[in-house]
Amino acid sequence: MPVNLELKVKLKSFSRVKKLLKVINAEFVKTLNQKDVYYKNHGELLKLRLENGEQSIIKYLRDEKGSDRFSNYEVLQIANGNAEKFFNIIFKTEAVVEKKRQLFMYDNTRVHLDSVKGLGNFLELETLVLNSKLDAKKRYYEIIKLLKLDQYESIRKSYRNLMIESRNDSYKK
Repeated sequence: MPVNLELKVKLKSFSRVKKLLKVINAEFVKTLNQKDVYYKNHGELLKLRLENGEQSIIKYLRDEKGSDRFSNYEVLQIANGNAEKFFNIIFKTEAVVEKKRQLFMYDNTRVHLDSVKGLGNFLELETLVLNSKLDAKKRYYEIIKLLKLDQYESIRKSYRNLMIESRNDSYKK
């Protein structure tokens, strides 16, 4: 099962980070239009990702309370059919997150600049564990330093959780 080391921060805009990505020669890969449908599941998070015409189901387990935010995940590609309709019959939907993601790569770290409908702008890092967690941490902290992300407060929640909290807050008003 693959493992990532992850970071999420909220941004007012992407302009400063984009300039820094250019300075460090991060590679712009592509823009992704994503819809993540999160399903009720005990323990692990389970989501259907609809992305630029492709479909996949992703399950992952992340320790949100540990000092480092490592995530174990598995991705299953879905070749055809209407996956959303199919899974909505089987599972209860907890949250739907729609976002436009600009994907950059730097030293086996995925840098996501996400405009999330209803939540705002975020930057996510996903540093892939290749050799060891220690090696991943070294690369992870290097890009945090290069992008000056240590000045931001880390958000230790998935977009699912943020969306549910936002929905609950709007009910209270």
